[in-house]
Amino acid sequence: MIDFETSRTMMVDTQVRPSDVTKFPIIDAMLSVKREAFVPPSKREVAYMGENLDLGDGREMLEPRTLAKMLDALDLQRDEMILVIGCGLGYSSAVLACMVEAVVAVEESAEMAREAESILGEQGADNVAVIEAPLAQGDAKHGPYDVIVVEGAVEHVPDTILAQLKEGGRIAALFAEGALGECRLGYKHNGNVTWRMAFNAGAPVLPGFEAPRAFTF
Repeated sequence: MIDFETSRTMMVDTQVRPSDVTKFPIIDAMLSVKREAFVPPSKREVAYMGENLDLGDGREMLEPRTLAKMLDALDLQRDEMILVIGCGLGYSSAVLACMVEAVVAVEESAEMAREAESILGEQGADNVAVIEAPLAQGDAKHGPYDVIVVEGAVEHVPDTILAQLKEGGRIAALFAEGALGECRLGYKHNGNVTWRMAFNAGAPVLPGFEAPRAFTF
């Protein structure tokens, strides 16, 4: 029988802290949220491994280090409202729920959205709203948002999503470029988003976030 509490502590001590993530709200949230509850039952034994976890249908849960470093770079504040694109089974949304005022989690897989809503409810994350919708559509109804977290890789970010970011807001996404891929942070000023590289990390490209293909004869 796996001691998940010990596994959770080891995850933080061996994957999160050594990656220079030391902000107390992140450490506390990742020690509190039961990661094993947000993976398929067949994957619970490997829930705390330091690699992306296959959720099926080409989707992955980000490794703990990547998620922690994204949240650290975003410098989240308690009173903020967050949009999560591609919430999967809800783990990142549950972690964020411990740190901010409210989370809107968009998932286009009907099955994953239903399961995420159920698990988040069971785990007491009552400040998360799960929205079933195309990922590239986001959820303008509840926006604009202080922060947008894209839980997966992108080749480009649609203007539809960037329009849902508040002026002065931040967005984090993994860009599928090069062998490793890289996490970039975007900052919105005067209606435009400028990006800077934060660290290397990769994941599968989310549906709707592929680069537009040039037409050729």
